[in-house]
Amino acid sequence: MAIQDYIDDTARSVAFLSRVPVPQRHFIGHDGRLSRAVRAFPLAGILIVLPAAALAALLSALHAPPLLIAFATLAAQVLVTGALHEDGLSDSADGIGGGRDRESALAIMKDSRIGSYGAVALILSFGLRAAAIAALATTLTPSGLGMALLAVAAASRTAMVWHWSLLPPARQGGVAASVGEPDGGATTVALASGILLAAALLLPHGSVLSLGLALVLAVAAVIAFNRAALGKIGGHTGDTIGATQQLAEMSVLFALALAL
Repeated sequence: MAIQDYIDDTARSVAFLSRVPVPQRHFIGHDGRLSRAVRAFPLAGILIVLPAAALAALLSALHAPPLLIAFATLAAQVLVTGALHEDGLSDSADGIGGGRDRESALAIMKDSRIGSYGAVALILSFGLRAAAIAALATTLTPSGLGMALLAVAAASRTAMVWHWSLLPPARQGGVAASVGEPDGGATTVALASGILLAAALLLPHGSVLSLGLALVLAVAAVIAFNRAALGKIGGHTGDTIGATQQLAEMSVLFALALAL
């Protein structure tokens, strides 16, 4: 693995997963496909969430109320990502939950308007994540809280690659299809590096039990969502990839709040 290639893949992954401006030099000669770049998703997730994790650690050190820490952290994440993953969760919930069949579900997911399923999904996402972060803020040190949030970032972006690699494209002209399918080798690197990064960040402040429970719940969430997506729309879309990140983030935070 050439270091410069991995740096370029990380920059391209950050650009794809967030609204962070990335220097154009990382895209010279690039065809826009992410088949290899997905290997850097876990590291890109850490970089994207780093400002929010630093804010959470700072507020915790200043003894801010736990709920204030939680919602400020989520607000910082949304500002950096442009709510891309939340949009995917909302659209996926509306389509998979409200679509009568494959065609109607895909049509609903392309509609920019939000429905009742999408609204409920967003409320639950923000509520569960805020409650879990608030719980972690009361049990972890400021540095431990920041590291835990970075571990969650790595794990949830790893889940995106896993979901993406397991299912075929639901539509040939969608965003996910246009940027290519994850390479087998890139997927393996993403899965291995994501787990290692999450463990390295979490274990100094947590436990093997908390890491194991987080991985189990994240895997269960992805498998359950994969079945729902495959059954309703026949595969993945850009929206389901974003929704997977949200589901994995909720699952890992829920597990850590229980175990730490």
